[in-house]
Amino acid sequence: MIVARRQVWRTVQAALAIAVIALAARALIRNWGVFRAQEVHWTIAPQWLLGSLALVWLSYTLLVEAWRRVVVAMRQQLAWLPAARICMLANLGKYIPGKVWSVAGAAFLAQQAGVAPAVAVAAAIVLQALALASGVVLVAVVAPSAFAGLGSWLVTATVIAGAGALAGVVVLCWPPALRRLQRLLPGSVPELPAVPVGAMAAAFAANLVAWAAYGLAFQWLARGLTPDAALPWAQAAAVFTLSYLVGLVAVFAPAGVGPRESVFVLVLQGPLGLKLAVALAVASRVLLTITELGAAVPFLVTRTGARG
Repeated sequence: MIVARRQVWRTVQAALAIAVIALAARALIRNWGVFRAQEVHWTIAPQWLLGSLALVWLSYTLLVEAWRRVVVAMRQQLAWLPAARICMLANLGKYIPGKVWSVAGAAFLAQQAGVAPAVAVAAAIVLQALALASGVVLVAVVAPSAFAGLGSWLVTATVIAGAGALAGVVVLCWPPALRRLQRLLPGSVPELPAVPVGAMAAAFAANLVAWAAYGLAFQWLARGLTPDAALPWAQAAAVFTLSYLVGLVAVFAPAGVGPRESVFVLVLQGPLGLKLAVALAVASRVLLTITELGAAVPFLVTRTGARG
């Protein structure tokens, strides 16, 4: 039964990602003439680009500390550098198809840092759950203004998804619900401890702040490339977060390549034009690759922060 449910969920994820890519491809094909005719005036502003990079790295710092406090709240010891090593190296697991590698990597690295096995697994799940739940909630909040031209169905879908994501976070804090979740997991997974509500709430708030900062970083990235990209913060935050989440649940796409860029095209082609929407999708991909690799490389080449 559990295997069948997982297969259905994977099929739904794959179908969603393929549908998003197909819609973006159709838009590009239908508007190819407009795409070729559109002129984009590139005006590179280094201060905006550097500010965008710095803001993303500051957001990483906040997220690492928030997650570390969740682990400490479960009666474990974990310093900031080992926590940063776990988060940054585990994040590279998303570049491998399947997405499970990020969770497995976080659990393995946490145990290496001296965290108890059960807490390490729970903390790894929390790391992903917080990102997903807080991201969907942020999109649900800003969707009415950011996606006004895309139809009410998207607003409704994001609000429903936000409620479901919040419910998933609550499960990790409520022992009776957590026991039911445990029965759905493989028998090799140790019994998961409940996460203290206060620590989870603080980490959730930190994740919301980080998503908002990512939106601002994307807005600055657009300003740093061309004056034609006049994006309000709500729209920048919504498209960045939604595209990231679609890429996160597309299990077959390493780092969400394809589905993520397709969301940029679908959402931004109206306000910015097709060519600029495609260009910003590529620019955002480059920005994330630089920030993620830049944050992980110091821990790849040294053993700094391996243990607390």
